[in-house]
Amino acid sequence: MRRAQLLYPIVALPVLAVAGAALAQAAEPAPKVPAPVEARKDAVPVPEQKAAAPDSKTAADSGDKKDASKKGKKEKKPVVLAKTLFGAAKTPAPLAARAIGFYSKGCLAGGVQLPDAGPDWQTMRPSRNRAWGHPRMIKLLHRLADEAKEKDGWPGLLVGDIAQPRGGPMLSGHASHQVGLDADVWLTPMPDRVLTVKEREDIQATMMVDKTRVSVDSTVFGDKQVALIKRAASYREVERIFVNPAIKKALCNAAGTDRKWLSKVRPIWGHDYHFHIRMGCTNGGCESQPRVDGDEGCGKGLDNWLKAIGAEAKKKQAEPPPKPGEKVVGASDLRKVTMDQLPAECRTVLKSSEPTTIAGETKPADTTPTAVAGETKPADPAPAAAPATAAAPTTAAEKK
Repeated sequence: MRRAQLLYPIVALPVLAVAGAALAQAAEPAPKVPAPVEARKDAVPVPEQKAAAPDSKTAADSGDKKDASKKGKKEKKPVVLAKTLFGAAKTPAPLAARAIGFYSKGCLAGGVQLPDAGPDWQTMRPSRNRAWGHPRMIKLLHRLADEAKEKDGWPGLLVGDIAQPRGGPMLSGHASHQVGLDADVWLTPMPDRVLTVKEREDIQATMMVDKTRVSVDSTVFGDKQVALIKRAASYREVERIFVNPAIKKALCNAAGTDRKWLSKVRPIWGHDYHFHIRMGCTNGGCESQPRVDGDEGCGKGLDNWLKAIGAEAKKKQAEPPPKPGEKVVGASDLRKVTMDQLPAECRTVLKSSEPTTIAGETKPADTTPTAVAGETKPADPAPAAAPATAAAPTTAAEKK
């Protein structure tokens, strides 16, 4: 009996604990649980990014940025190349005659036009309007035409490009001929009559170099051509004569004992149907080239030129012709000069006197040509490289 009394409190303790917990739970208020909602089958979930529409301020800011972006694009002016501006000039600048800048980066003031035809010359490709030059160049061409006919029996000069009315970069072709001190003379003898304008536009010059590109064609290049080039090189005002390396080789072989003039004759790419006369600077503001030394240029340097020309000719023969519509990039396309890259005086040359028409829009004489100020300057492309192994190649100062 006593044992039962002792065990009763021990057994009762768990029962009392459970009862206490039940009483405490009953004393706390029951939490409120929302009733379940049945999902609608036709409900379409809204993506997170579209759940909240932008407020009016955000939309306005976004619209302002787009408008500003479009406005910025419209206000950006295209770069106008100097050749576009100078190529549009139809008349010379009525200023004192001056060659300004360098042969391949300059312009011409006070240019004079060589008449279309004379007793012993005719200008070719008249539609180009490139028979303008410094007065001293025009005078020199008159002299060469007269003396070559009188003393060498040359029938007359067919004169190619000299310069545009105000010089400057040309729309096509040359990199030089910008200051009125360069002139191309064909090695084709002038006919014994005055050619019509159409003939002077269409007639083709006679190629003086044969198919190998390293020798002249002896059926068309002979003593008369040698005498004509020699006479031009003999003038003190003439600083250089540019010819094809094959023609230079022929001159070296035909020169005889009088060889001093050969140092002025420089081999260069192209020039296979004409020779290029370059006068020295005639005034301040014109950048001269270094004077030629006494080397006649008939040695290893010339041989290296001929090797390079021959290799290039073989390469071109092996290449397939361009496909119809395929653009072939010429050297002139790589020389994109802007007004900022020309001497400052060239702006004055462009603005002087008569209005200049550019792309159908007339610019008054007292305004700066379109897109000259502040235009972007592209990288100045490098000229065509001469053979690396040539002993005396045409230097950078002789850029064509």
